[in-house]
Amino acid sequence: MFARTERLLLRPGFAEDAPELARAIGEEAIVRNLATAPWPYGEDDAQMFLEMERDPLHPQLLMIMRTAGQPQIVGGIGYGPRGNSDALELGYWVARPYWGLGLATEAGRAVLSMARANGVRRLHAGHFADNPASGAVLRKLGFRPTGSTAPLFSKARGREADCALFECDLAADAAADTERMPVGSRGRVAPEDDFREAIRLMAA
Repeated sequence: MFARTERLLLRPGFAEDAPELARAIGEEAIVRNLATAPWPYGEDDAQMFLEMERDPLHPQLLMIMRTAGQPQIVGGIGYGPRGNSDALELGYWVARPYWGLGLATEAGRAVLSMARANGVRRLHAGHFADNPASGAVLRKLGFRPTGSTAPLFSKARGREADCALFECDLAADAAADTERMPVGSRGRVAPEDDFREAIRLMAA
């Protein structure tokens, strides 16, 4: 899957992205807020991540900043099964030089649109208790705190840490959006939601 936002191209990672991916994510301040990324994080780790088999309905995408010069990897985002359960979980990270620019929110909105198009009815998410900025992003995307926390192992930290849990009811949100639409426009698909067209962006 591919998507284009105001500032970003979201696309799958390729083997040749490994060196740049390792440079973008390779800071302890980033990977300590992820569950499965190791620290230190090197090019071999990036290569292993890029070579992982993916379910096409569960996208794992790189955030590529569209600039006048060479496009740059500035983060990653996607959703997939949480542990061994059927629940789907949203995850993301942003390279440190790009913190505070709203890129996670921008990319997240596009990925939630993908999830709705794929028939996903509910997404889960979480953030470590010492990373409240991620909670602010989740709220902007329409996630709601469940009121619960759970211990989550962080490979980079080498231990468990408290994780605040969130969820987003995509089906209810979509129904509410439909109710707010003018009657004559219901049932139409917005061009930005037709991700088949976005495949052409690979060459952009």
